Amino acid sequence: MNPAHDSGPWLRRAQPLLGTLLEIGVRGSGDAGHAALAAAFEAVREVQASLSRFEPGSDVARFHALRQGESLTIRPATRHVLAAARTLHAATGGAFDISLGSAPEGWSSDGEKLRKLDDAVRLDLGGIGKGYAVDCAVQALIAHGCDTGWVNAGGDLRAFGGADVPVQLRDETSGGVRPFATLRDGAFATSHFDRCSRSQISSGARSQPVRAHVSVAAPLCLWADALTKVVAISGDTSHPLLARFEASAWLH
Repeated sequence: MNPAHDSGPWLRRAQPLLGTLLEIGVRGSGDAGHAALAAAFEAVREVQASLSRFEPGSDVARFHALRQGESLTIRPATRHVLAAARTLHAATGGAFDISLGSAPEGWSSDGEKLRKLDDAVRLDLGGIGKGYAVDCAVQALIAHGCDTGWVNAGGDLRAFGGADVPVQLRDETSGGVRPFATLRDGAFATSHFDRCSRSQISSGARSQPVRAHVSVAAPLCLWADALTKVVAISGDTSHPLLARFEASAWLH
């Protein structure tokens, strides 16, 4: 990734986090830049420690270990992401479902408490949580005095300040990537999904579905990532939720 149209040196680092390679770049150098990067990576680790279903001590893993009727005290990151998920679940009539169909009404949260209402429920905050982690990294960079930078978590991207960050999309037909846009002061996320053509659906044909992408640009990466799922489910790049969160969407 090579940000353009901004002067000064770039300090860039990458670490394996969130199930991908998390890359962070800031304009500047020296101890202050390194301290800002360290704080940003630590912010992401804190979100991962709260939300990852693969970490035994996370809120999600501890929730899965509960019995029906039991509850636990959750961390701020979990509260924030669950509140966003609940908003999208209600606004989409249940189509946005972090239980992935296991038990959509099998959980409830109230402030610091997360309660298990159904033993079958399993929560997956991987996507929306990744977007939130990117936002937390940006907040940490700004808090440490960075005026320009970007954070990229495997396709969940946010840029701020004077960084013009090129966005490229995978070309499923010919392979490789192709230029798509330039991002400045905002977030961009892309999700991959399989969709059938209308002729396949109407005829009942069993042809291979078409590999497609949905991309969303929004001010915050949490909403950019989450809204890719809303658009993928609905197929509607003019979904009312996009305007609500100042977002735009594309199907490729």
